[in-house]
Amino acid sequence: MKNKGLRIAEYLVTLLVIVTMNFFLPRLMPGDPFLHLSGDAGQEIVTFTKEQQEYFAAYYGLDRPLPEQYFRYLTGLTRGDLGFSYYYKDDVAAIILRRLPWTLLMVTAATLLSLILGIVLGSYSAWRRESWQDKATYLFMIIFSEIPAFLLGIMFLTLFAAALGLFPLSGGMTHFAGYTGWEKVKDILHHAALPVITLSLARSGGIFLLVRNTLTTVLGKDYMLTARAKGLTKRRIRYRHAMKNALLPLVTRVALQLGGMVGGAVLVENVFAYPGLGRLMRDAVFVRDYPLLQGIFLVLAFGVLAANLLADLFYRTLDPRTREGELHGKQEPDNGEQEGSSHVLA
Repeated sequence: MKNKGLRIAEYLVTLLVIVTMNFFLPRLMPGDPFLHLSGDAGQEIVTFTKEQQEYFAAYYGLDRPLPEQYFRYLTGLTRGDLGFSYYYKDDVAAIILRRLPWTLLMVTAATLLSLILGIVLGSYSAWRRESWQDKATYLFMIIFSEIPAFLLGIMFLTLFAAALGLFPLSGGMTHFAGYTGWEKVKDILHHAALPVITLSLARSGGIFLLVRNTLTTVLGKDYMLTARAKGLTKRRIRYRHAMKNALLPLVTRVALQLGGMVGGAVLVENVFAYPGLGRLMRDAVFVRDYPLLQGIFLVLAFGVLAANLLADLFYRTLDPRTREGELHGKQEPDNGEQEGSSHVLA
């Protein structure tokens, strides 16, 4: 119980730090949000007098001291109020809810695809370590994982959308098409395919390396030699014994990967003009819409924190050694003890 309480306290402190940074970072950007209210995103069209700018600053409370603004911001969050957008003239929560499903679709699909790609290719390389297949797969994954997501997106957009016409150039769906039912679903998936593939290839390299290296280590353990000596089939040794132990570290990796996946989604959405939170964040930065920026950052940060918490709980469910250590008040076993007890999971 003490460990659980400490862990909860750590998450609460982290959330408070995020909320504090979330408030101050937009205000550290140069520029005035009321210089942009009459122009399109990215354009500075000054149409207000000094008196009008002071009026809007007073109306939205930006003329008050920062500590007072911060306290009002925290008070609003306790009520579930994310604020009112200066530029879009709407509740921030309502704006985010309209865009959130698009980002969730991209991030969820890219996470699943990168997991499948990383696990399949990583295990393939581990079982054929030092062969030409392993070296070719390793080279392929390293090259794609080192290319920035936005650059990879531009390459795919130029080749597969502009040159070959296999995918749409931009957007989340065909406007004014009037699709319904399954036709609408196919249209949405067709628009999301290229952004999802781009994000998956850019983020699957870490999973590939983790699975490849962990599985190679597991295959050399003593209990794997014992399994072979017992006459177990190669398929049973690989998938029931080796993979089960090798994939445990992947649970933590997926949670850590989510932060990079969200960051990559912001860039990919802007390359493909995809109507998610990343595209909305870009527009909010251009017009210095503080409440909208704060709402987007908070939603993304809360999603990453929730994923880490779920991964922590899920890891304890998969690995009984962590639960046993808590129940008996023992420290985590060192590497030697872990190696000696790995057969328990097998």
